[in-house]
Order: sequence, then structure tokens, then C-alpha cells
Amino acid sequence: MNLVVVEDDVDIGSFLSRGLEAEGFDVTVVETAAAALERTAAEVPSAVLLDIMLPDGSGLDVCRELRGQGYRGPIICLSARDEVHDRAEGLAAGADDYIVKPFVFDELVARLRAQLLRCETNAREGDKIRAGRLVLDRTTRQVHYQDLQVRLTVREAELLAVFMQEPNRPFSRSEIVDRLWAEQGGVSPNVVDVYVGYLRGKLAGIARVGGPSITTIRSRGFMFDASGKGSSPESRR
Repeated sequence: MNLVVVEDDVDIGSFLSRGLEAEGFDVTVVETAAAALERTAAEVPSAVLLDIMLPDGSGLDVCRELRGQGYRGPIICLSARDEVHDRAEGLAAGADDYIVKPFVFDELVARLRAQLLRCETNAREGDKIRAGRLVLDRTTRQVHYQDLQVRLTVREAELLAVFMQEPNRPFSRSEIVDRLWAEQGGVSPNVVDVYVGYLRGKLAGIARVGGPSITTIRSRGFMFDASGKGSSPESRR
């Protein structure tokens, strides 16, 4: 598998290149945001390891641009910034994982392989999930309901897929963390509230016309209400 490593620190870039090639990957290292976009446009990589702080811009902007162009492979952010809001910002930009520097190389490889396996599994399971008249295309991350269409980020689409595969069933925050962020470790359950908020915002137009919505179940978590009757996100007992 071919990887693009976006890292302006020559020593770290060289270390990653040698280590990943020893693991069987074909690695290209670039040092700037512009070079990253140019390289990924020339040859679509299996995955991207992306430093956040680059000399000509933010790695988060590169991540957003790649997702906007339709890139569906894993993007793993590498950053010295370790605050919760930094991680949340990286994931919101479309990254699949966020690894804080300094990192353990074996852990990075394990998390990279986990993301590659997830992509392969999604491809085998099929591209579309249906719950009533709501359809999620996991390849394009488009949601369709009647004549409405909404585009989601990678993590929003994964969260919606969890809900749609078992509609009308409450999911606790810890259960959602285990399903979507288990490989990252140490992720606060509060990140679930952040992404549920993002997802509700994206689905608000669908809920307004009587479509499905995500409901808060007091003391239990969140539930995908496939009936469309619970269009309000207010808590239930």
C-alpha cells in the first residue's frame, strides 16, 4: 500500500519513511501543504499521515481539501498539540485518527492498519445503508431523504451508520466511543456529544420535514428515531 507522509521535520519524516517501508508500505514524504495536495492528486494514496503544523499552512486545511475533493482513504493527523479541543478539531476536519507526538511507532502502525482494515470492511459490507426512506451512501458520505441531500464528514457518516444499523435502540456514550474511537484510547465520552451535535445540525432539514432524527434518551444516551416522530432532540425519560 502506498502512503503519503506530510511532515516538515526532516528527521521525523525520515524515521517514518524507514519504519513504514520496513513494515511493507511504499512511502512518499512531502514537507508542505502544497506538495501534499499535488502528490495526492497525482496518485491517490492508500492513506495519509498528516502533520498539523506545516510551513505553508495548516494540515487541517489540507485534510478539509482532501475530503472536499472526495478522498476516502484514512487520514491520520500527527501533532504535538494534545488538548481535547485540538483532537476534536482534527476529527471535525475529516481525519480518522489523531496521534500526539511523541508517539510510539508500533502504536502508530497498529492504528494505521486498523484504519486501513476499517476501509476494507466498509467496502465489503456495501456502500449504502437504509433506514426507512433515509439512505446513507458510505462511499460518498451523502445522506438522501426524499429530495433532500446532505454531505457528511467521515466521522459523522460513521456515527450515523452506527445509529442506522440499529434504529430505535439507545446507545450510551461509552458504547459509541468503543465503536468509533477504541483504537485511539483515552477519548472522552464528551466527543460523542460534539459529533451528535454536528450530525443533528446536518440532519436538521430532514427532521423538519418529518424525517428521522437523533433523540437524547435521558440517562441512557442517544437513539436514532427512524419513525420521524421524534424530530425534536429534547430528552426523554
